Amino acid sequence: ISAFISNTATAAMLLPIGLGMMGALGGFVKEQSGTERDISRLRFGTALMLMISYGAGVGGLLTPIGTPPNLIGIGFIEEETDTTITFFSWVVAAFPVCLLMFIALCVILILLNRPEVRRLSGAEEYVAEQRRSLGPLSRGERNTLIAFATAVFLWMLPGFVALVLGEESRLYSLILSRLDEGTVAILAAALLFVLPVDWSERRFTLNWNEAVRIDWGTIVLFGSGIVLGTLLSDTGLAEVMGTGIAEALGFSSLLAISAVSALIAILISETTSNTASATIVVPIVIPIAAAAGVNPVIPALCAVFGASFGFMMPVSTPQNAVVYGSGLIPITKMVRSGIAFDIIGLILIVLLIPVMARLVGFV
Repeated sequence: ISAFISNTATAAMLLPIGLGMMGALGGFVKEQSGTERDISRLRFGTALMLMISYGAGVGGLLTPIGTPPNLIGIGFIEEETDTTITFFSWVVAAFPVCLLMFIALCVILILLNRPEVRRLSGAEEYVAEQRRSLGPLSRGERNTLIAFATAVFLWMLPGFVALVLGEESRLYSLILSRLDEGTVAILAAALLFVLPVDWSERRFTLNWNEAVRIDWGTIVLFGSGIVLGTLLSDTGLAEVMGTGIAEALGFSSLLAISAVSALIAILISETTSNTASATIVVPIVIPIAAAAGVNPVIPALCAVFGASFGFMMPVSTPQNAVVYGSGLIPITKMVRSGIAFDIIGLILIVLLIPVMARLVGFV
């Protein structure tokens, strides 16, 4: 879910589901494990809450629209290096990192928060009963699913055309120029205003009274982040800082610069938002790479990915704050888990991003 909508919204949406699972299944855990511990202190609950937060953060990296740093970083890279990053090519490049990070999340969260029981007897029947009580999809739910599927299809279409006909084909150039991410998003949103829920009453899936309650501040966040990064570049401050850092560290290899870029982004994202981290680090990384004589695309991509890997503190990302507010996660466990995932994430970024960037033609 977080690959296509805000990480914060994903965590906020899944938190009550997770709490409901805790309320429903926590009794099974206590009964079958024989523990007298309060439900809110079960290791099962800690792992579940952390997985909601960390899973949303990792999933947001899968697509350009998954989290603000992706779009901000892509904008900087395309503007400063004349490199075109399509929706499809980003997904291909990010998939191995997301997959391996997800596997690491599953394994390490279970190891650090070993559940009280291995299997919950009666849980499957309980979930199936609750599922039946929901009934079939409503008309509005089906319409939303249609709009969502349309958006994903149109986002991926240029990449599939390039695979079949090649990037030099006229059809690919035409589709790519007409179906950028923003245009597709507007088309999908427009569908919600025309797909009816009840035609006789002229009720549609979405109306403007509901649309105005959308968090438009996110749009301002995107724009202000890009403007700040552009000013860093246009005023020359990014070049001055980048050159100074390159001279101070003395790094000249692509691997070292990529590692430092990802590490700085991760450290900054632990204390500020991932959007701010990408906005600050990416414009600085590009001149660092240029000063060292290496292609800046790979270090910039490493910084973009590193900006979303803040796992240690409740303030690191909004989704961390959302799940920490549940009261089911001791701060010590979040820090301990976060350190492990920061290190694993850094290793995956440095090892995989250069390979995938070359594979999809970014460099």
